[in-house]
Amino acid sequence: YLIGGKVQVPALNHTSLTIEAGEFVAITGASGSGKSTLLAILGLLDKADAGTYKLLGRDITGLTDNEYANLRNQFFGFVFQMFNLLPRLNIVDNTLLPFIYAPTVSREKQGKVVDLLKKIGLGDRLRHRPNEISGGQQQRVAVARALANDPVVILADEPTGNLDSKSSEEIMGLLRQLNAQGKTIIMVTHEPPLAEQASRIIKLHDGAIVSDEKKRAPVAGEAKEYKLQKRARKSLFSISEIKNYSFEAIQSLALNRLRSFLSILGVLIGVTAVVAMLAVGNGAQRQVQQNLANLGTNLLMVRTNFQSRGIQMGADTVTRFNFDDLNAIKRIDSIKYAVPYVQGRVQAVYQSKNWNTSVVGTSPDFQIVRSSPVDVGKFFTDMDVTARAKVAVLGPDVASELFGNENPLGKQIRINRIDFTVVGVMAAKGVSGFQNSDDRIIIPVTTAMYRLIGTDYINYFDVQAQDEQSMTAAQEEIISVIMKNHRMTQAQSDQIDVRNMADIQKLVGQTASTFAYLLGAIAAVSLFVGGIGIMNILLVTVMERTHEIGLRKALGAQNLDIMVQFLVEAVMICGIGGILGILLGSGISLIISTLAGWSTVVDLSSVLLAFFFSVMVGVVFGLWPAMQASRLSPMAALRYE
Repeated sequence: YLIGGKVQVPALNHTSLTIEAGEFVAITGASGSGKSTLLAILGLLDKADAGTYKLLGRDITGLTDNEYANLRNQFFGFVFQMFNLLPRLNIVDNTLLPFIYAPTVSREKQGKVVDLLKKIGLGDRLRHRPNEISGGQQQRVAVARALANDPVVILADEPTGNLDSKSSEEIMGLLRQLNAQGKTIIMVTHEPPLAEQASRIIKLHDGAIVSDEKKRAPVAGEAKEYKLQKRARKSLFSISEIKNYSFEAIQSLALNRLRSFLSILGVLIGVTAVVAMLAVGNGAQRQVQQNLANLGTNLLMVRTNFQSRGIQMGADTVTRFNFDDLNAIKRIDSIKYAVPYVQGRVQAVYQSKNWNTSVVGTSPDFQIVRSSPVDVGKFFTDMDVTARAKVAVLGPDVASELFGNENPLGKQIRINRIDFTVVGVMAAKGVSGFQNSDDRIIIPVTTAMYRLIGTDYINYFDVQAQDEQSMTAAQEEIISVIMKNHRMTQAQSDQIDVRNMADIQKLVGQTASTFAYLLGAIAAVSLFVGGIGIMNILLVTVMERTHEIGLRKALGAQNLDIMVQFLVEAVMICGIGGILGILLGSGISLIISTLAGWSTVVDLSSVLLAFFFSVMVGVVFGLWPAMQASRLSPMAALRYE
């Protein structure tokens, strides 16, 4: 040991000892003489700095930690002065703890343990917890636990130190009875009357054996016939082990309800934020995609780059799109439809109601190119375009403002003081960017140009290519025919702007997707913070449960068992928080959609992503505390204050 971090003081010095099967050995001596250290080394709870340890004639000095754990589980049974019973488990579960780490577990063995508890007078206390029984009864439970796996050697460290005289005699009677049945008993005690009941008394002083008195021969033991079973792992964890870990985790969480609730709350808030933000982002993305889909497929938009919406021809001469351009574009083989547009702001009046809106002059192909069907009535025809007919198709918002619940078909409205007949109402499409597709009036392009707005040019074209593969060629041909019509030079070609809407849709879709994941990433920060809280709580838990870790290792738990035990607790906290967060986040997204009118979408991928990350938070942030717990040596953990 280190005193002040500088001076090493050996607890045992040049100690040589042989114990035969069937002996009842009492190790005595003053405090600090090395009794407990010797018992810990004999029971493989601690390792000597030097020397050799032989068990049944085999040198086990260089075995691995897992092999030592296997030996502790099957060869040794431990009875501690402080009982070391887990307060959250009842008597039966405390007694059956060694079976968790045993190579094989049979119901017959478990039944024998329950029978043993009944034989030692605890039959009416089986479902009680340690704090509900007396000290003597607790020590009897500890003895029963030490016998659970039918070990060869019982190691008892001051087994009567915290008991009254009657309880002490009961425990000593149990130890004598076990020795008479062939069990090897090694007991540490500082009470001479108790030592006198042993068949051999070893006295220590300053880490050395000063006397070794054999009072009687050992009873016949079966140690030489003992075969150690290996705890082989065919897979990382068996189903029974996972069940045990989960059961232990649930009990641990239930014992510290407030702490568990706060840990779960941290994860819950993070997952809720992730789910809600992804729902908002996905809803926005879907809305954008829907708006873009309303624009039509294989669509090209033909505009001019010149600020006056015309093409500069030189000497300040400006020319604009006309019907010759429209007809030339329609004759291109790769073009399916070409639709002209003339736009302006107008005042629409019906009886005492009026509404300021936009008017769009176009052709009947508008319905096909922009995927805009008529909901009520009909669309105007090519004959209406030729005749410059004063007919109008209303957007649903305009129809609602002017007519309310009245049927508008056949009614006369005045647009900028010119009478128009309503022939149809468009299907609702909603807002796309800054444009409300439902708040407009659609009329024949010629009517708009020559009767209403008073222009002699077309603002722009929508052109639909035959298929997606022909869009690039169509772009080049459109520019070529317009340049030819207007006798433009090659240097002026950049004044014609032909935009591929498929590229724009793809770019906007990617932007919306990035926006959705950005929102999710921002929300994930709270999940990260919750994970740090879990790590902090688990580190505190490891410190609080250090004695328990030492006990489990004394009963045969391997490092992996301890690590997985704490890791399962972390994952369970995050899993519960993840499930509750998904439910709450879905509810919040529904509230946002209902109250704010935003489009929100909670899809399966978002739910799985949120749950996956919540579990990964448990794994990542629970791993370090779990590893810290698994690295504790059994004796250091049992001695931890």
